[in-house]
Amino acid sequence: MNTEESNPITWIRNNQDKLVKFIQDIVMIPSISGKEEKVQKFIFQKLTELDLNIEYVYPDIETLQKSDDYFETTSFIKYGYENRPNVAGILKGTGGGRSICLSGHIDVVSPEPVEQWGYDPWSGEIKGDFLYGRGAGDMKAGVAATIFALKALIETQTKLNGDVLIETTIDEEDGGIGGNLYMRLTQPKVDAAIIPEPGGYTIGIASAGVMYFRVIVTGIPAHAATAHFGVNAIVKMLPIIEALNSLNDERQKKIRYKYVELDPTMKGKATTLNIGVINAGDWPSTVPGLCALECRIGFPPGETRDMIMNQIEKTIQNTVNNDTWLKDHPPKIEWFGWKAQPHEQNLEHPFVKLLDRKIQQFAGVEPVYRGGSAGLDTRFFVHHEIPAVTFGPFAERLHSINERVSISSTVKITEILIGTIMDWCGVERNK
Repeated sequence: MNTEESNPITWIRNNQDKLVKFIQDIVMIPSISGKEEKVQKFIFQKLTELDLNIEYVYPDIETLQKSDDYFETTSFIKYGYENRPNVAGILKGTGGGRSICLSGHIDVVSPEPVEQWGYDPWSGEIKGDFLYGRGAGDMKAGVAATIFALKALIETQTKLNGDVLIETTIDEEDGGIGGNLYMRLTQPKVDAAIIPEPGGYTIGIASAGVMYFRVIVTGIPAHAATAHFGVNAIVKMLPIIEALNSLNDERQKKIRYKYVELDPTMKGKATTLNIGVINAGDWPSTVPGLCALECRIGFPPGETRDMIMNQIEKTIQNTVNNDTWLKDHPPKIEWFGWKAQPHEQNLEHPFVKLLDRKIQQFAGVEPVYRGGSAGLDTRFFVHHEIPAVTFGPFAERLHSINERVSISSTVKITEILIGTIMDWCGVERNK
């Protein structure tokens, strides 16, 4: 094998068409949260070909319930974990080097409304530098990059001192409990980790806390012709909605977090309280006797779950105190689904500094540090005292129509991953 053929960076550049084909292959397999099994079987097969001691890791609910990070996800309620494996493997080092975990979620959100797309969301169609499809950016291209980084090392017979763990996980879009959290509770502890969430040449160093809550207001149903005999639950919900909107405005004026607001479009938006679902009534001629509101609040590092719960419950209670009906018939508040704590990675850690240098070396740009606006699996590593960042290709329209990822960016990210792995784990030198 000549020098050029033994260089994993050169190997990636010469085989980028295979990388692109692999991204297309996994984009073409629908894997909405709760239905990840088919794509995981495909990845299991591909990783088995690399001889990485691949295994399925099925979540165990009793183990999960012992963790402070645990909450019951809506996909678990609907599907359970029986047919939802995580996939894990390891590229063993020769010994004496630092270890790293490359971890990416394989579940995606629904592509609906499909009729608004200009491309089939499960096609992986390519136009120019972009590959289109649901999950192309979030985050199947990143997953493919990690797998091909290892493939390049294996194909060029590059021997590392430290171990490289690789995993594809389920459940992230719904909170990551059966996925990354379970892996952190059961897999070997590593010295560092990268989650290839999309971002281009940015290093993600924080995630937001995320919580869901439900407010249920009761009224009295009646025929619309005699509506004055009833109490309209929708109308009684309105002051609560107004109070929650006012709380959101107040929080956005007060709460600041540098690594969210480095993006000019995110100024003053380090926290958001979103009113996402409202269910009430079943007939125009009936006064609705029940109204249920579901909301999501995101909050940056510096706030806690208890602080958020107290603010929400106090805001609703103050509204209740000003309404005779609500005071006599208090709304029910339920906390469900996402109940994630935020995290922040120390920027001075040697692993973060190394990745920074590698981005400058391979991409010729100085990376930007961002994070703290969304809930991410990275928090589970940091909560288990493992330095971790998000770093992945440039992508657009995540969770929206015509989601797409940059092909050239994915290739460059793969090169940076290889360089980082080699320096962090150490390369076995010929004696």
